Amino acid sequence: MAPRRPAELYRAPFPLYTVRLHPRRPLAITAGGGGAAKTGIRNGVHFLQLEQIGGQLSASLLHSHDTETRATMTMALADDIIAAGQDASCHILRFSLQAPEAKSGSAGRNGSGEKGPRKRKGPSPAGQGDTQSQTSEVTVESLHSVRTDFSPDALQKAVRFNADCSLLVTGGADGFLRLWEFPSMKKTLEFKAHDGEIEDIALGPDNKVVTAGRDFQCCVWQQDQLVTGLRWNENLPGIPDKAYRYQACRFGAVEDNAGALRLYTVQVPHKRERRPPPCYLTKWDGKSFLPLLTRPCGNEVISCLSISDSGTFLGLGTVTGSVAIHIAFSLQAPFPSGCCCCSAPGSSWLPSYCCSSPSRGSCSPLAPQAP
Repeated sequence: MAPRRPAELYRAPFPLYTVRLHPRRPLAITAGGGGAAKTGIRNGVHFLQLEQIGGQLSASLLHSHDTETRATMTMALADDIIAAGQDASCHILRFSLQAPEAKSGSAGRNGSGEKGPRKRKGPSPAGQGDTQSQTSEVTVESLHSVRTDFSPDALQKAVRFNADCSLLVTGGADGFLRLWEFPSMKKTLEFKAHDGEIEDIALGPDNKVVTAGRDFQCCVWQQDQLVTGLRWNENLPGIPDKAYRYQACRFGAVEDNAGALRLYTVQVPHKRERRPPPCYLTKWDGKSFLPLLTRPCGNEVISCLSISDSGTFLGLGTVTGSVAIHIAFSLQAPFPSGCCCCSAPGSSWLPSYCCSSPSRGSCSPLAPQAP
């Protein structure tokens, strides 16, 4: 029997590129847009309130923050601070939730020129500027904007906070890794980490930074010193070094082992072929960075990787919009979903993953289900 497709949770009026769940609040933050092209597609950051209604997850649009001509492509969340990658810059935003004030008439534009929620009765789904929630309002303040990429086709492609949010790390198309003191956004370090674009960044113990680049390298750094380069295929002699490149890297907790970490990476074929070879998922020791296990993870090209807070599940999203959930211990995938979405970390009160699809501009809840 084919897996049941999750119900659509939310539909945005623009392509969605990133989604984050707040660690302490029933709040999802999605972002995207059409960029600077004059296509009529807007750019924005949407704040969604999540709640369980009749046993089903429901989303209500609380606020739409206009990002003008800039589409948010990457995003990191630290409590009520958003680091949004927009074109060649990182924009630092602070948001706050407030109880709504009694107002006459319908909600409209606030003093900042941003659209607030349009109040309406009934349990209609969120999207297109409507909301079913009247419990809180969101205000957004811009704190900083710093340029994070200086290549001819400049684009920030990755951004991460460290564990105590004292450091922000960015990477982009120019291959430079840049470290920023937070919240001052004073640049403390920059160096060439890759010959080409940085695809992903993961921050591990002792402020070690792992970078995945399009130059076939995945590197572990301590400040600007190379600790080691990862070799996922060293025990797979039949796979040439430049047949695959690293697409994603993430640290995750180890179930029933407090304080321990594992590193997970995704390797995708460097060249597209009529009969595409499989992508691979690798688990690494979080201290020695030695490979522990590698498994193929399907023939669709992986675009993103996410890990549940408990470290139990891995979520893989593909460029075609499908998702598979793997067990972190074995890297096996007993929960194929067939859902048109890309995964993002979940919280204990939500299904394991909340998903977004740039091509569809929609967001769906996704929980492990038996095939």
